[in-house]
Amino acid sequence: MSGPAAGPPARRRVSVAFRTLVPVQELHDAPLAPLTTFRLGGPATRLVTATTDAEVIAAVREADAAGTPLLLVGGGSNLVISDKGFDGTALRIATAGLTLEAAGPEAGGGAHLELAAGENWSAAVARTVEAGYAGIECLAGIPGSAGATPIQNVGAYGQEVSSVITEVVAYDRQADEVVTIPRAECGFSYRHSRFKQHPDRHVVLRVRFALEDAGGLSAPLRYAETARALGVGPGDRVAVGAARETVLRLRAGKGMVLDPEDHDTWSAGSFFTNPILDEAEHAAFLARVAERLGPDVLPPAYPAGDGLTKTSAAWLIDKAGFTKGYGQGAARISTKHTLALTNRGAATTEDLLALAREVVAGVRAAFGVTLVNEPVMVGVEL
Repeated sequence: MSGPAAGPPARRRVSVAFRTLVPVQELHDAPLAPLTTFRLGGPATRLVTATTDAEVIAAVREADAAGTPLLLVGGGSNLVISDKGFDGTALRIATAGLTLEAAGPEAGGGAHLELAAGENWSAAVARTVEAGYAGIECLAGIPGSAGATPIQNVGAYGQEVSSVITEVVAYDRQADEVVTIPRAECGFSYRHSRFKQHPDRHVVLRVRFALEDAGGLSAPLRYAETARALGVGPGDRVAVGAARETVLRLRAGKGMVLDPEDHDTWSAGSFFTNPILDEAEHAAFLARVAERLGPDVLPPAYPAGDGLTKTSAAWLIDKAGFTKGYGQGAARISTKHTLALTNRGAATTEDLLALAREVVAGVRAAFGVTLVNEPVMVGVEL
C-alpha cells in the first residue's frame, strides 16, 4: 500500500459499517483478457464482480485484511496484463447509476451529473448530449468506465474531465472510510491525478460533474481539428450533438472507437502520453530534429506552463520510422493512428510489449525523448 496521498485531507468522510461480501459473481482461475480492450492477459486467481458500492468496499476490505493483491477492473480499456495473469483478487467494478439534474440559478444553472464508477463512459456522454448539456461532448467514444476518468484525468479533443468534475467519492483504503474529495484536492494535471499517483490508496466509487446549459450548444471548441471539421473557428460553439458526432467520426477514423470486428481498435487507445519537456530538454530535442530532419522542420509544440512545452508522441513515433501499420507480427501499430498499438487477434502481451519497447527505443535514439506508457501495467513493465 502506498503512503498518504498528496494534498490536504478530504472534505467529507462517511462511515461505512458493512464488512461482509456476498459477491454477485465469483470465479477462480478466471480469464481476464475478455475484460480488456486489448483482449490480452492471463487469468486471475480469483475474480469478483461487484454491482454496488457496498460490495466494492467489502471486497476491497476483504483483500486488504488478508493481504491479498488486488486488481481493480472497470472497462478494461487502460490495462496491459501479463500473460501469466494476476496472482490475487481481480475486482470487476460493475456498479450502475446515472443521475442528471438541472441546477438552479443559485448554483449557476447547468446540470449536476453523478456517475457510478461502473457506468459506461461513452454512453454517459451520449445521455448528457441528448439532454442538451455541454462539457464532456468532446470526450465521446472513449472506451471504459466512469470511475477511471478522474484517475487518468481523461481528455481528448480539447476537453479534460478535470474541468467539469466537482468531486470524487472514493473508498480510502488507508483510513477505511468513504471520503468525498473536491476537485481542488484531486491533484489534476495532464493525464494525472492524486489517484494515479497513489494507486493503492483510493477506490473511486462515484464521480460528480457540473455541466453547462448553453442552450443546446457545445462548450467553446478548443481543438483545431474539431473546429475545422465543423467549419468553424477555435473558440466557437456548435450544436452539442454535432460536436459529439464529429468527435466520434474523427475518433473512428483513427481506430479509436472500439469495434469488436476491427482489430485496429483492439488497443488501449493512445499507448503513450505526449511528452512534456523543460526548456533544456526542448532545446536539445529541437537540435536533434534539425540534425535528423533538417533545420526547417518544426515539431508540434504546445505551452504546458512554467517553461514547459508539450510535443506530440504520434509525431515522434512517425518521424522515428514507425509509421501506421508498422510491424510484422501479431502486435502492430494501428493502420489508422501511430499512437495505437494493436492486437491483430492472436497476439500475446509479450508481443505487444516487444513492439512498445522497439518504439520507445527508436524514438529515444532518434530524438532523445523517452516515451511513457499511458495504460497501467499489471505484472509487466516496459
